[in-house]
Amino acid sequence: MGTHPCFKERMGTRGAVMDEENRVVYSNWIKQHPVYQELMNLDVGDSSQVYAAFLVYLNLTEVRHWRDVEGVACPELQAVLLKGREKEDDSVQVVFPLPTNRTVSHKDFRCVLDRESPLLLCAVSSDSTLVYQRLCDGLLTPDPPLDIQDQGRRQHRRRRVQT
Repeated sequence: MGTHPCFKERMGTRGAVMDEENRVVYSNWIKQHPVYQELMNLDVGDSSQVYAAFLVYLNLTEVRHWRDVEGVACPELQAVLLKGREKEDDSVQVVFPLPTNRTVSHKDFRCVLDRESPLLLCAVSSDSTLVYQRLCDGLLTPDPPLDIQDQGRRQHRRRRVQT
């Protein structure tokens, strides 16, 4: 059974219109997201920082499965900070989403660290790459690698095999 040429023509046009409508809807889904709107309502004045905060929010909640993540205005920096818990019984951590095109000073970090320490800085690249770095007030001793004892055994085995 064939399809009438007029029907094909109309379907093709309607399909093109639907695709265009879908593109508009998909391109605006971020602006329509309730959390993005909440972050915009914090009125920090820097839409690129709000966008970065939203990307970090999505990463924390959807990929890393953090709990109780919410945006908090930091008027001194004109920025949105995120607060949340990595696990249900963990203490609240503060994340500072920072677009890579924005400069910050030591004074800016001091402002946040004086209120909340330690701080998780998240650099947000223009291609949506996220890099996390933990900052604290003072020196922080890193955790030793989990397999440090295994490393010693492997090196001993290598020496034994070489001799």
